Amino acid sequence: MTYLSDRIQGLSESATLKMTKLGRELAAKGINVISLSIGEPDFNTPENVKEAAKKAIDNNFTHYTPVPGYPDLRKAIAKKLKLENNLDYDFSQIVVSTGAKQSLSNVILTLVNPGEEVIIPTPYWVSYSEMVLLAEGTSVFIDTDIEADFKITPAQLEAAITPKTKLFMFSSPCNPTGSVYSREELADLAKVFEKYPQVFILSDEIYEHINFKAEHVSIAEFDSIKDRVIIVNGFSKAFAMTGWRLGYIAANKEIAAANEKMQGQTTSGTCSIAQRAGIAAYEDGLDSVQMMKESFLRRRQLVYELLKEIPGVKTNLPDGAFYFFPEISSFFGKKDAQGNLINNSADLALYLLNEAHVATVGGDSFGNDNYIRISYAASDENLIEALKRIKVALAKLS
Repeated sequence: MTYLSDRIQGLSESATLKMTKLGRELAAKGINVISLSIGEPDFNTPENVKEAAKKAIDNNFTHYTPVPGYPDLRKAIAKKLKLENNLDYDFSQIVVSTGAKQSLSNVILTLVNPGEEVIIPTPYWVSYSEMVLLAEGTSVFIDTDIEADFKITPAQLEAAITPKTKLFMFSSPCNPTGSVYSREELADLAKVFEKYPQVFILSDEIYEHINFKAEHVSIAEFDSIKDRVIIVNGFSKAFAMTGWRLGYIAANKEIAAANEKMQGQTTSGTCSIAQRAGIAAYEDGLDSVQMMKESFLRRRQLVYELLKEIPGVKTNLPDGAFYFFPEISSFFGKKDAQGNLINNSADLALYLLNEAHVATVGGDSFGNDNYIRISYAASDENLIEALKRIKVALAKLS
C-alpha cells in the first residue's frame, strides 16, 4: 500500500515536460535530438529586460514582495490592458504570480468547488484538466476538429452548460492548435454566457502577441460579461521570459482578492527581480516582440509547406502561437520495423522520438488523440531537418 495521497496518485505527469525529459535523456547519450515538444521561444530575453533585472539587484530589490505584486508592476499591467486591449482595470484587480501556470491554478482553486463543472474545449493545454482535478471539479469537454479550425460553436457551448457549470476555460491564440477566435466568434459566445450568469470565463491569453490575425481580441472586451471574465496572461511567450516565471490575472476585485489570499498561503509574492524586469518589458515597447513574431510567421509558412508534403498527414494553417496540430490517425494500426504497433498518438510520438530523434507530443494529452503537437519555436535549419526526419520515419511504417 502506498503512502502517497490519492490526489497525487490521480494526477498525470505533464506530457510536454515528459517528452522534453525523454528527449534530453537521449541527447545526453550523444544522440542528435531535435526538440519540437516544448512551448518555449528559442530567442533570448531582450537586453533592456535583462538590464532592468541587473539594476534591480544592484538597487537591492532582493526582499519579500507584496503578495499580489509590486504596485508599479500592477499599474504597468493595467496600463498595458488599457492601451493594447481597451480594457479598464484598476491595479487592485491585478494579481501577479509565479508564471501564468500558477495564475491558472489560483483561479481554478479559488472558484471551483468539488463536483462543479468546468467546460473545456478540446484540444486544450495539458494542465487544464489536471488543475480541475486538483480542485475536485469535473471537466466537461467540447470536442473540435481540424475541419472546424479547432473552434467551438455557440450551440456546442450552450449544450454543454448545466446547473453545475461554474467555469469555462479556453485559450486564444490556442495551445496546442494555434487557432484564434475572431471578434465575431467571441461575440457569439458572449451572447450565450449572457444567459448564464453563474458561469465564469477564464481566458488564457498568454500567446496574445504571437497572433497573425489583424488583431487580438479578449472576450473581456464584451461589457455584458466582463465582470465574470478572468484574464490570464504573462511575459514568457511574448518576451522570451519562460525562465523568469512571471504571470498575472486581471479580474473583478473579489476574485482578485481571493487569488491574493490563495497565493498568500502557498508561494507569497513572486520573484522581486523578475517583477522589476517585467516593468521594463511593458514600458519599453514591443520592438523585440515584433521581431520574434516576424520570425514565427516565416517559420509557420515553412513548416506548413513541409507538413503538406508528408503523405498521411493532414494539417491546417494556424493563426497564432507557434504550434501545428496535424491529424495523424492514418498511421494508427501500422507497425514499425520491429513489429511494434502504433495504437495512438502517444505511440507515434514515442516512435518519432526513437526512430527520427524528433521530440513531439501526442495529442491524447491535449484531449484529441488523432493529432500530435509540433512546436516551430526552433531554427529554420532544425525545422527543415526535423520535418525531413519525420517524413522518412513515417514512410517506414507499414
